Amino acid sequence: MGRAEAPGAAALLRGLLPAELLPLFDASFIRLHLLYDEFIHRLVLRVVSETGLEQTLREPGTPTEIATRAGFAGSQARVPLDWMLRLLTARGLLEELSDGAAFRYKSLGPFPALDPAPVREEQLRHEPSWMPAYILAETAARDYPEFLRGEITGEEVLFSPRRLRLWIDYFSNDNGLYVVNNRVGALAVEQWLPAAGGVVLELGGGLGSGALALLERLEMADRLGAIAEYRFTELVPAFLRRGEQALRTRLPGLSRVTFAPLDMNRPFGKQGVAPGSVSVVYAVNTLHVAHDLDFTLREVLGALEPGGRLVVSECVRPRARQPIESEFVFNLTETFRSPRLHPLYRPSGGFLTPGQWKGVMEAVGFADIRFLPDIVRVQERAPRFIAAAIGATRPH
Repeated sequence: MGRAEAPGAAALLRGLLPAELLPLFDASFIRLHLLYDEFIHRLVLRVVSETGLEQTLREPGTPTEIATRAGFAGSQARVPLDWMLRLLTARGLLEELSDGAAFRYKSLGPFPALDPAPVREEQLRHEPSWMPAYILAETAARDYPEFLRGEITGEEVLFSPRRLRLWIDYFSNDNGLYVVNNRVGALAVEQWLPAAGGVVLELGGGLGSGALALLERLEMADRLGAIAEYRFTELVPAFLRRGEQALRTRLPGLSRVTFAPLDMNRPFGKQGVAPGSVSVVYAVNTLHVAHDLDFTLREVLGALEPGGRLVVSECVRPRARQPIESEFVFNLTETFRSPRLHPLYRPSGGFLTPGQWKGVMEAVGFADIRFLPDIVRVQERAPRFIAAAIGATRPH
């Protein structure tokens, strides 16, 4: 889809999305999202050029064979390389062949030389609020060749102390790309919050933007009083401090918010979350990086009171193996690319499809799995739409 087609795509979504979500996904947003997608494509082409991959791809090979020929660090580079190969295939630059056991890739001709800078400049002219996503992707792209060769880890690329500012700007409600996940999640909690309200536990609260969006939404809906306690948790100490500061600054009179570290990969009870003690567990773009999603969801289920709700806002992959542009950055991190796998609902790292979310939630004992919007119906008509909240209930 070209950027000129954004008005048509927006018209299509008007017939698919609930009215409350339409302001988030108008023609302007769609056009900017397509622009960002083009920017990521051009960054990938630059990485391909700088690493000599274009020459390597003249002969067919599996991702493992291509990584070996290119001199990449196999275990670290395999997932990001596989993702780039699938992206280039979707762009019509590679041929993908499968013998049922493995995929092989071969270039279909010379790659275009496309400069990312004009796309960045166009974005800056039209909507500067998206620039944190551009700066983060550019930062990752500069170190991608070293990462692929195993000379630096993704955590060193993305999470060195000097790059904290990147995340403060990215995980923000001022970031026009990221804020939609927070807004969709906030709307879902408002709609699915048990009538009696109760205690909300947020997992992976990060820098606080998700909590701010949710609490502001409940405040506007005159439902803030339904929250007996909001338990904000985050594992990274620097993020936890920043998140607490942001929430106390924005809502200084809200005394029912607590702040604590919590590792979703460890038993919740040993970290101060008693069984059956919360009414809602909430997470924005968090659960897909759980090391063992089955384990974490069982811990969530145990923490909820009977009838309690899990609400997660996530990027939802339309179909297996379809690349999503933000994975260019997050594939650098081991937690994103290397979870414990399951053949049915966790066949790879990264984002899950609607069917995979439903499958894993039902497998651990949740009921009433629901999506906002109806993501399966939306993706049938708009296969690049990826933002959704997923809800599930602990049975009585």
